[in-house]
Amino acid sequence: MYEIHLKRAYETALREDGIRILVERLWPRGITKEAAALDHWLKEVAPSPDLRKWYGHDPAKWLEFQDRYRAELDANDDVVAALRAICKDGRVTFVYAAKDEIRNSATVLRDYLLDG
Repeated sequence: MYEIHLKRAYETALREDGIRILVERLWPRGITKEAAALDHWLKEVAPSPDLRKWYGHDPAKWLEFQDRYRAELDANDDVVAALRAICKDGRVTFVYAAKDEIRNSATVLRDYLLDG
């Protein structure tokens, strides 16, 4: 259906990344616009500030974070539809800032889109 890849903002942008979308509400520290090489910045698709602060990248909260974030995505039809439209155009890379490459909002967002 979609070809969605994930990449930390601190990794080098490559042509193979396809369409690069920053899926964070905050700009990654220390990254220039040129280095980020983004095609889109969809702040609205990122977890709400309250949810982000509550989670705080605490692995013990990971499962509940996923449920809460998915509920936010369910309630945000317009921005999710816009993201789906972009993803239909081919290879897409969600760019994120979190250090944890497994337990981060970009993985939840990718799985949410691929699940349905």
